[in-house]
Amino acid sequence: MSQPHLRTVVVLAAGEGKRMKSSLPKVLHPLLGRTLLGHVLAAAEPLGADRTVVVVGHGADQVRAHLAEVAPAVTPVLQERQLGTGHAVRIALDAVPDATGTVVVINGDVPLLRPETVAALVEAHESDGAAATVLAAEVPDPTGLGRIVRDGQGRLAQIVEERDATPEQRALREINAGIYAFDVARLREALGKLSTDNDQGEEYLTDVFALLRDAGEPVAVHRAADHMETLGCNDRVELAGLRGLLRDRVNEGWMRAGVSILDPHTTWIDVTVTVERDAVVDQNTQLRGATVVGAGALVGPDVTLIDTVVGEGASVVRSHAVGAEVGPQASVGPYAYLRPESRLARKAKVGTFVETKKATIGEGSKVPHLSYVGDATIGEHSNIGAASVFVNYDGVRKHHTTIGSHARTGADNMFVAPVRVGDGAYTAAGSVIIADVPAGAMAVARGQQRNVEGWVLRKRAGTPAAEAARQAREGASEPDGAASEGD
Repeated sequence: MSQPHLRTVVVLAAGEGKRMKSSLPKVLHPLLGRTLLGHVLAAAEPLGADRTVVVVGHGADQVRAHLAEVAPAVTPVLQERQLGTGHAVRIALDAVPDATGTVVVINGDVPLLRPETVAALVEAHESDGAAATVLAAEVPDPTGLGRIVRDGQGRLAQIVEERDATPEQRALREINAGIYAFDVARLREALGKLSTDNDQGEEYLTDVFALLRDAGEPVAVHRAADHMETLGCNDRVELAGLRGLLRDRVNEGWMRAGVSILDPHTTWIDVTVTVERDAVVDQNTQLRGATVVGAGALVGPDVTLIDTVVGEGASVVRSHAVGAEVGPQASVGPYAYLRPESRLARKAKVGTFVETKKATIGEGSKVPHLSYVGDATIGEHSNIGAASVFVNYDGVRKHHTTIGSHARTGADNMFVAPVRVGDGAYTAAGSVIIADVPAGAMAVARGQQRNVEGWVLRKRAGTPAAEAARQAREGASEPDGAASEGD
C-alpha cells in the first residue's frame, strides 16, 4: 500500500486591499457567515493537511486574532514587507522547514472556492507527479487577471501578469486562479532563483513555473469546472457580487435538499446555518450564525435569526431573535424580539410587540402582546396579560421573577423582582406585584378607585367633553317612558 502524501497549505493573506477603502483587512470582510479568509480555510480543510500556514501582513494583529478564534491550529507568519507572492511563500516555507510532499498555495480572497475543486487540483497534481500545477479557469472577462499561456502542444508555457503581458497574451481568456499545488522540494529550489525583473519589482510566485519548465521539470494546468469559484474581490462592489453568487449557491442547495424558499433573491442564509427538510423560509429573511431551523417550521417573512434554534413545526413571523430557542410548534411574532437566553418550550407563544431576555416560557404558555419578560421563568399553560412588564433591574443588579403553571396574570401588571406567583394564581389588571402570590390566590395590588362627580362640568366648562357629559346626565335623568314633545 502506498504511503499517503504529506501536505502543507499556505494561504496568502498579507495584502492591504487598498481599493476596499477599509480599516479592516480585506481577508476579514464577512460573507454569509465567514470571512473571506474563513471561506478559504474551509475549502482547504478536507485536504487533511499536516499544517496550515497563513501569511499575514497588513492588519496582522487583527488577522491573528481572527485565526485564534476560528482556526487556532493554523500558524500565522508575518510578511513585514509585501515583496510579492514568491517572497510570501518563501517566508511561509521557512516556518515549516521539515515540510515534505505537496504544498498547496491559495490566495486568501477566493470565498467561492469549493473543497471538491481544491481536492481535484491536488489529486491531479499528485497523480501526474508534477513539480507544479496551477488551477486555471476560462472567464468571460479576464481584465486584471494573470493569463495562462500554452505552447503549441497545449502545455503550460508561462503565467503572465496582465501588466507584463503582450496585447496577444491579454486577449487570452484562460486565467490563473491564484491556487497552486507544488512539490515542496522543487518549489524551495525554484523560489531561491526568483528575480524582481518585472513591472512591480516583486518576486512573482508564477515565475516558478517558467523556472521549473526550463529545468525540464513537469508543470501542469488543472482547469476548474466553474470559473465563478475562482473569483476574488478587490473592492466592495466585487464583494457584493460574490455575496450574491454565494447566496444563490446556498439557497439552491437548500431547495434541492427539500427546503421551500419562497423568494430566493431576498433570502440570505449563512453557510454555517442548518435548515431541515420541509421547512419554509418566506421572503426578506436572514438566517445567520449557528441558526438551526427544524423540519416543517415556518420562518418569515421579514425575520432575522442569529444563533437561534427553531424547533420542528414552529413559526417565527416578522421578528428578530439572537441566541434564542423556539421549541417545537411554538410561535413567535409578528414584531417580537427574542434576546439571548430566551427559551420557548413546546407550543409556547410570544406574540406581537413582545420582548424577552433570559426568559424561559413553559409548554403552552403565552405572552401574547405588548409586554417585556426579562430574567424570568414561566411555568406551563400560563397566560401573561397584555402590557405586562417584568421589572428585573434595581439599578445595580438583575433579579428573577417566577410565574407558576396554569397562572393567569392581568393586563398592565408590573412584576417587581424578585417575586414569585404560585401555580394557579391570578393577578388583577393594573396590579404592581411586589410580594409573592401564593398558589391559587388572587392578588390585587392597585389603589381604590374614587369618582369625583361633576368634575368635568365644573373644571372643563365649554369643552366638547363637558357638553357630552351634560347631555348624558340630562338623558339619564329623563324618566323611563316619558312622552316626547309633540306626541
